[in-house]
Order: sequence, then C-alpha cells, then structure tokens
Amino acid sequence: MPERAILAWLLIGLIVGALSRITRPGGIFVTLLIGIAGALLGGFIAGALGIGRQDTWPSYAAAVIGAIALLVLYRLIAARRVG
Repeated sequence: MPERAILAWLLIGLIVGALSRITRPGGIFVTLLIGIAGALLGGFIAGALGIGRQDTWPSYAAAVIGAIALLVLYRLIAARRVG
C-alpha cells in the first residue's frame, strides 16, 4: 500500500474533523482523532472491496465518507448520553 495514500487519508481525516469541529461544538482533539480514524477505516474498506487502487480518487472519496460517517455516529452516541 502506498504511503502517500495513508498520508492523504490522514490529511482528509484532519480536514473533515476540523470542519466538523467548526460546525458543532465539542473537543477538538477527539473530533480530529475520530475524523482520522474514519478516514483510515473508509480508505482501508475501499481497498478491501476493490474500489480503485489505494491512491486514487475513489479511495479518497471513501475516506471522506468514512470520516463523516464516524463523526455522525459519534455525535449520535454523544447526544444519547447527554440526554
């Protein structure tokens, strides 16, 4: 797996996490980490499913979708805890 794909997924996760932090209140560190984890998860799943090579636009799109999905899931779980 090319290292630049993993670096790109990390950057995508940081960007999505930062944008999520801007739009919704919460801890910046946690939000960034969840964005990174989601982007890595999305990128690896895309590779496992054969959606393009690891360093192509489809894998980057999967990284964005993974980061957004994990952040939304986190927000839903956090909202249930609060009440």
